[in-house]
Amino acid sequence: MNYTFHLDSPLGKIVLASDGEVLTGLWFEDQKYALKGLKADAKECLLPVFEKTKLWLDRYFKGEEPDFMPPYQIKASDFQMEVYAILSAIPYGETMSYSKIASMIAMKRGIRKMSAQAVGSAVSKNPICLIVPCHRVIGKNGELVGYAGGIERKKILLDLEKAHKKSS
Repeated sequence: MNYTFHLDSPLGKIVLASDGEVLTGLWFEDQKYALKGLKADAKECLLPVFEKTKLWLDRYFKGEEPDFMPPYQIKASDFQMEVYAILSAIPYGETMSYSKIASMIAMKRGIRKMSAQAVGSAVSKNPICLIVPCHRVIGKNGELVGYAGGIERKKILLDLEKAHKKSS
């Protein structure tokens, strides 16, 4: 069974998804690939995992770096999982380029080169936005590119994190 919960955020409506135990999706309602893989018969209700995720989001949007993680599970290809593991390791308030992630995967796999575009495709399909921080991935020259939730949201999220990090 799939479950959903809708909530408001400072950047628009958010949809949470769960299998009943762990978070399986977190999207801005209007973002590209929102609700991908979610069955139409998902039941709307407030589960404990949604309460924990809501607490995480409340702290995050107040400009605090949350000191806990709601339990989540991502079902994706091996390549996507490699990308999401790197995203999860990008520190709060910092960024990394698509090409850097591609280089890291190439090095891990023992190959000469990996496509930054392939990384970008995986990043855009991240089913747990914010918690798996795809907004922290930027172009190699520091430009803000490629956020499924919209470039303006990406800028606001990065500004929120950098403002908090500077004051820490």
